Amino acid sequence: MANYYDYDVVIIGGGPAGYVAAIRASQLGLKAAVIEKDKPGGVCLNVGCIPSKSLIHQAERFQSLTEMEELGITIDRSGFDYRKVVNKSRKAAETLSKGVNFLLKKNKVDLIQAAGTITGINEVSLSDGKKVTGKNIIIATGSSPREIPGFRFDEKYVLSSTGLLLQERLPGKLLIIGGGAIGIEFAYVMKSFGAQVVVVEVMDRILPLEDEEISAALERAFRKQGIEIMTGTKAVSIEVKENRVLVVLEDGKGAKNTLTVDQILVAVGRVPNTSRIGLENVGIETEKGFIKVGSFYQTSVPNIYAAGDVINTPLLAHVASKEAEIAVEHIAGLNPPESIDPMVVPSAVYCEPQVASFGYSEWRAKQESLEYDKAVFPYRGAGKSVAVEQPEGMVKVLFDPKTKEILGAHIIGADATELIHELLLAKSAELLPEDIATMIHAHPTLSEAVMESMRAAEGWAIHI
Repeated sequence: MANYYDYDVVIIGGGPAGYVAAIRASQLGLKAAVIEKDKPGGVCLNVGCIPSKSLIHQAERFQSLTEMEELGITIDRSGFDYRKVVNKSRKAAETLSKGVNFLLKKNKVDLIQAAGTITGINEVSLSDGKKVTGKNIIIATGSSPREIPGFRFDEKYVLSSTGLLLQERLPGKLLIIGGGAIGIEFAYVMKSFGAQVVVVEVMDRILPLEDEEISAALERAFRKQGIEIMTGTKAVSIEVKENRVLVVLEDGKGAKNTLTVDQILVAVGRVPNTSRIGLENVGIETEKGFIKVGSFYQTSVPNIYAAGDVINTPLLAHVASKEAEIAVEHIAGLNPPESIDPMVVPSAVYCEPQVASFGYSEWRAKQESLEYDKAVFPYRGAGKSVAVEQPEGMVKVLFDPKTKEILGAHIIGADATELIHELLLAKSAELLPEDIATMIHAHPTLSEAVMESMRAAEGWAIHI
């Protein structure tokens, strides 16, 4: 296929969309190249999902010291050095970045270390002055942290998620603007290691995209941990004085007050990296910065595709990878689905307790006037949750009252981000609550809470 071009597929960006697209292309017999100006793995692997989960893991272990003390063990924390925590997270990122490099080589994918700009429908110009051609191009340049007016990132007082992730010291007091997944995860990490944390969210609840009952449960858990949460509140302005930051906050009624902190994390979402990559050279349109795509993630130029954070779909690594797979399979002449079904995309928030979900929430079902029933099973009804001292949480499932079709599921509690997939598989395979309710689950396991929620949907939960 690549007789007239250097490659069958040229991919701009080496993140979860880009490198997955390249490997899938190679598997399907296509000659592929990845153009990446930084390390392979993108934001997710280098300064996002992976290092942040390393921080969260270490935060959990640090928190467990308190449990050790409850057993009568004396622990001296005076030697604690937060820099070592950050160094461990960097090692995890570096190990996996090298792993991606290995996978690209193993699959005979060329990694071109440069910045790329589209200069023709089959041409990408590189920052080193060279050019490469491809029968098809996939744009997978990802996203960057969003700034808000008056809170420009200086990475000293006003931090992006990248800045806080790489910072080797703990702030004494941290204000987090934004109560979405990124802000919530950092709130948990920073508090666990000893920082004072205040979360400000302009909406009326944290995790505003999750089910209301789940958001409320997480807020209770966070307050219990000592994290201050201010919902219905926005940050208006800042002033730096004597190495401290004075932040003016305003509530929904217009009342203002000033909070003094050491640093601010702005975590109000991300913006697509679609400027300065040459879209205008080939007439590709954007809307609010996102590239417009149709079926199979094709742009208005049929041989140019876009996947991941550059298009207006959930900004999640697993979504990016699946979109890239669909685009490549379409290029290879296979018959993939035209797009991802948003109702089977799992959401995962790695705080403590964990939060995971997919499909309809109650507020969305009501918004769409959708009839539903719900089944809720508390974690404490599963013996293992009590045994491992993590009894707080619930499994909540929405289902059609007539057909019993699973419409959505929401879990808050230990290992929620793992447990959600049993319910998601059931949804994807068009199984009904009775199928899980009657399946034998090992005892004692947290997954019994999933089984019992399905029994509750059928009206015969045993342990509640």
